[in-house]
Amino acid sequence: MKKGQIIEGVAERFDFPNKGIVVCEEGVCTVKNALPGQKVRAVVNKARNGRFEGRLLEVLAPAPLEQEAPCQHFGSCGGCTYLSFPYEESLAIKEGQVRQLLEPVLAAQERECRFEKIKGSPAVFGYRNKMEFTFGDEVKDGPLALGMHRRGSFYDIVSVTDCQIVDEDYRRILCCVRDYFDALKGEGVPVSFYHRLRHSGYLRHLVVRKAKGTGEILAALVTTTKWTGQEILCGLRERLLALPLDGEIVGILHVKNDSLADVVQSDETDILYGRDHFYEELLGLKFRVSLFSFFQTNSLGAELLYRTAREYISDSISQPDGKTGECGPAKTDGQARGKVVYDLYSGTGTIAQMLAPAAKKVIGVEIVEEAVLAARENAALNSLHNCEFLAGDVLKVLDEIEEKPDVIVLDPPRDGVHPKALTKIIGYGVDHILYISCKASSLARDLAVFIGQGYEAVRCVPIDQFPWTTGVETVCLLAKKENDRMNGKEDRDEKNK
Repeated sequence: MKKGQIIEGVAERFDFPNKGIVVCEEGVCTVKNALPGQKVRAVVNKARNGRFEGRLLEVLAPAPLEQEAPCQHFGSCGGCTYLSFPYEESLAIKEGQVRQLLEPVLAAQERECRFEKIKGSPAVFGYRNKMEFTFGDEVKDGPLALGMHRRGSFYDIVSVTDCQIVDEDYRRILCCVRDYFDALKGEGVPVSFYHRLRHSGYLRHLVVRKAKGTGEILAALVTTTKWTGQEILCGLRERLLALPLDGEIVGILHVKNDSLADVVQSDETDILYGRDHFYEELLGLKFRVSLFSFFQTNSLGAELLYRTAREYISDSISQPDGKTGECGPAKTDGQARGKVVYDLYSGTGTIAQMLAPAAKKVIGVEIVEEAVLAARENAALNSLHNCEFLAGDVLKVLDEIEEKPDVIVLDPPRDGVHPKALTKIIGYGVDHILYISCKASSLARDLAVFIGQGYEAVRCVPIDQFPWTTGVETVCLLAKKENDRMNGKEDRDEKNK
């Protein structure tokens, strides 16, 4: 194979996260988004050291298991990958990918890890509680579009008016906002979308968040500051409030963002209506969530994820009287009971508060200060008085905490745990570590370090938080080897003497 060559072949498997392994007459080529069983045409864009990568041009024949996708945007929109497959088949693919990444690492340990069957999402359609839509056009100089990036394109946008991973309220809000500004543009009002190449224009993104438990909705228009028209924003506010929705809009925000990068962030935020946050309910607890707070995007799936996490770690943090983490207010008496838990990369403190009733104390560390403030408010809201949340980089904050952990929970970003932070975490020598990962390849890399430093993976399970996409969460419980635990106890006893 040579760079620029057109090839045809069949994808024999689908490696994490979206790499189709295509076999053709010329050899084997990795083609992104070529689903297993599909016959495809691709162009080779990388050829190095006998390895080849290609860009998908066309699906010549569907996979035997494929069926008509329930969304008209599938194939053009870059959001979903497996929508033409039966859901159970997509689960099997994801489980296989996680196994393929983790099993070679787990083979290095002495004991066998209990690798459990993947858990599917309780809801497979309309499950998302947050969407970031982008303004643009579907073709150059075409009508205003608002939606997702076209698959394989940085510039073209598909108006996803029929998106199936969100509920009808999202679609109504999207259409309302797009039609409103499209009409203004037709009247000559300067409301062009932000051109990511020329760095000019006004409209950037629409962010919508909706709580599954309470039905509260937060909508935010993200623009540059190159043009301001307060009366235009007021008009949008009235249009949104007049929409017939199943949920209730509790806040409409105007977020100003002049960053050159194509990111959703705030230089300044104005409240056009209501408040800048909404409330969600999970497993009997209430959470205050702001626009940029990290919160699992699948609320029902998050309940499954946190139940699993609590089950995995309950024996490690359980109190002498057998209480193992039922949700509700933590008892403030008997603080000698339970153990100290570190919740690292704690976000808005969801996991910390799930574990707090069974622990002596939970200390959360999160780099996003806004999320830390929300976590503290959430703990107070739920009458959980044994939670402490610290703002800062885990690598630095660990040196400042005086109380040592008995158990550590890790829920890092996609890139996993920083190597230097990993060394500090292992240095505590705790008996159990619970690792929740949203990127299996990062988990595999970090597990290799843990196993090399005296830990073993005891239980592991993939959980589908993101149906139809390539994303998958993995929960893994690590235990310190028995010999290392005994040696550590002897060292501590010797120090005490």
